[in-house]
Amino acid sequence: MNNKHIGIHNSVFRVGVVYSVNGREVKIRVDHNKNSSHLIYKGTLIKNVSVGSYVKILKGYTPIIGKVESEYIDESKQEDKVLISAEDSINRILIVKLIGFIDNQIFRRGVNELPLIDNECHLIHTFAGSGKETIEVGHLANDSLVPVNLGIGKLFSSHIGIFGNTGSGKSYTLAKIYRQLFTHYSGNSAFKENAQFLFFDFNGEYSSHNSIISDSDKKVYKLNTRKDNGDKIPLADDDFLDINLLSIFSNATEKTQRPFIARSIDLYKKIDKDENKFRNFLKKQIKDILIMSDKVKSELLLDYVAEILPPKYDDDGVDIGLKTDFHYHNNSSCYFFYDSNNQFINLQDHPDQIETRSIYMHVDQFGFTESFIHNFICIMYMRMIYDVLANRALNEHIAPAIHKLRQSESDISRIFNSSKDMGDFWGDSNVVIIDLSDVNTDTKKRIPLLLTNKLYNEHKKAGKAQKYLNLIVDEAHNILSYQSTRESEEWKDYRLEVFEEIIKEGRKFGVFMTIASQRPSDISSTIISQLHNYFIHRLVNEKDIQQVNNTISYLDKVSVESLPILSTGVCVIAGQLAEMPLVVQIGKIEAGFRPANETIDIENIWKGKEAASI
Repeated sequence: MNNKHIGIHNSVFRVGVVYSVNGREVKIRVDHNKNSSHLIYKGTLIKNVSVGSYVKILKGYTPIIGKVESEYIDESKQEDKVLISAEDSINRILIVKLIGFIDNQIFRRGVNELPLIDNECHLIHTFAGSGKETIEVGHLANDSLVPVNLGIGKLFSSHIGIFGNTGSGKSYTLAKIYRQLFTHYSGNSAFKENAQFLFFDFNGEYSSHNSIISDSDKKVYKLNTRKDNGDKIPLADDDFLDINLLSIFSNATEKTQRPFIARSIDLYKKIDKDENKFRNFLKKQIKDILIMSDKVKSELLLDYVAEILPPKYDDDGVDIGLKTDFHYHNNSSCYFFYDSNNQFINLQDHPDQIETRSIYMHVDQFGFTESFIHNFICIMYMRMIYDVLANRALNEHIAPAIHKLRQSESDISRIFNSSKDMGDFWGDSNVVIIDLSDVNTDTKKRIPLLLTNKLYNEHKKAGKAQKYLNLIVDEAHNILSYQSTRESEEWKDYRLEVFEEIIKEGRKFGVFMTIASQRPSDISSTIISQLHNYFIHRLVNEKDIQQVNNTISYLDKVSVESLPILSTGVCVIAGQLAEMPLVVQIGKIEAGFRPANETIDIENIWKGKEAASI
């Protein structure tokens, strides 16, 4: 910009001079010729200074940045001055709160020095994002002529929080920023190879046809716990073999059931899905059981064996059980059977005869399945038999954990695939959508935790050499709430610990989170306070506003007070990516790529029904 342009620029955007300085509060006397609603600069109409505008106060070579919080008029008291008109007797005064300064063309928060009386004040009229690459997300809410661009580096190499009541536009904002990102890097092979995005979609908003990104560029897992026709997530056994996850799934107690699960994991690893090894172990256990004299304990252990083995049917397809060819003799305190010569055979005296019993021979029908949970439950029953035989565990202490895990077996089997030919989780895409709209409540919380824990641990092991990963969670209060009463304290603590660690440490390993929620007060304050950038839509509940105000240091008084009255689609952008909090109208997403979250048009629906009846 040459001197001529600088002079024009300064004359147009100068709004007045410093009139009073009281700490961070500065009063600006507006020039009389700058009281119009708009300015014209290079043929462009620009909104003039008003409440909510940002101004630049020039103190020598240091630009000091402030935000207009209020204004009033002050009538001149100079009686000896001849006034030309009534307008000249009125001074417009702006009350500005200082928020930062410009250092080497970079905005810095905080106040390192205060302005002086008569320092010039200029209107800030451009809000371009910093960095080489930017995306346009919308325009200033109070001036549609000023676009808002955000730096890709500062936005996406950070944790992002998007908050707002239902219908305020938060999900649309989430879709907008990622739609702009994917469009910006469309066709870029390096982006596809080095960046991964995982969406946890609780309501099926982003899995619909071409939502955010074309179907050919994303992989969708449409999960279903109600039917068997849903997609399955490929997950290796090692991903399940986590003491914390299995303890949570089985609702295990800390002192008795958790150590038992740890022993079951060790046994699972020892057998390593070797069916012959498992059968040999089980056959030895059956021999140990059938030579016992304690009827109560032995019958209990035989029931465990029956839980492991497949049913035994007769020729008519009737389940005849596994104890039809031997019995317990109360007087002799032993198991026995009658041979073909009707001779009494005591199995304690003839243990070799155990191998001729159907329960022993039926062990050869056992086989592992593709369901990890089913296989692990079999291992748990085998571990229980070992522990009871060794007087190491009591049935009433351990059995509830196995029963709890069995209750989740069908859900987990419908969701996950642990077979050897399960394929790659990402497929040929770097964008994966996990559609949880047809998943029950308990499983909705488990899936994000399990996948997040798996992917994060992979990145921790790989260090910074791993790809960029962004975990996007809409309706985040479903999994990040600390007020849930449906789960145990151990499960709640572990769930929050996983996500809080990612929020605090994830950036070191290239893992970032984007969370959107209508109830920020339900989310852990640790998580909200560690976010770097915020998009805050309309919030009406006082607790939500207080939570946001207490944990986000970037918000000023005007921005906080405006939250309950923001229009749909308007949000306050604050954080490291914005030089100052901005009230922005989020731009439209092109037709065909919008999320499936629009409010139904009841008038048209009701009118259609009425017309049909006529």
